[in-house]
Amino acid sequence: MEDYVRYTAAGGVVVHGDHVLVLRRPGRGEVRLPKGHVEPGEDVQAAALREAREESGYADLTIEADLGVQVVEFDYEERHVVRTERYFLMVLADGASSPAGGEEQFEPAWLPWDEALAALTFEGEREWVRRANDQLTMVNDQLDNEQ
Repeated sequence: MEDYVRYTAAGGVVVHGDHVLVLRRPGRGEVRLPKGHVEPGEDVQAAALREAREESGYADLTIEADLGVQVVEFDYEERHVVRTERYFLMVLADGASSPAGGEEQFEPAWLPWDEALAALTFEGEREWVRRANDQLTMVNDQLDNEQ
């Protein structure tokens, strides 16, 4: 048996207006951001979009910015896991339809920024939300200065 597992995951902080998409996972008592394994040969941006769409059921998503990378280590099922995470700021298109076909284990919910931060189970995911908020603030400040 291997002593550790190493893999790359990609996900997104999905925003719509002033709300952030979180995924409630009642079976584990968790609130998460959409994220999952990058498949062999798959681009990280494509993986992030695929995972967000599969888990949430929202299809009309676009990537607006790369939020960076972080390495997370934890123990799971008697193995040490080293996961390299890539996250992207994603936007749900205006007029997008209701979610369809998301994974049954997740319940999508749109929360204001501060509530999303408070609800997320893991600090690593709260950091992604803070980065996304900083990115949007920077873009909005630039637009204000251009006017």
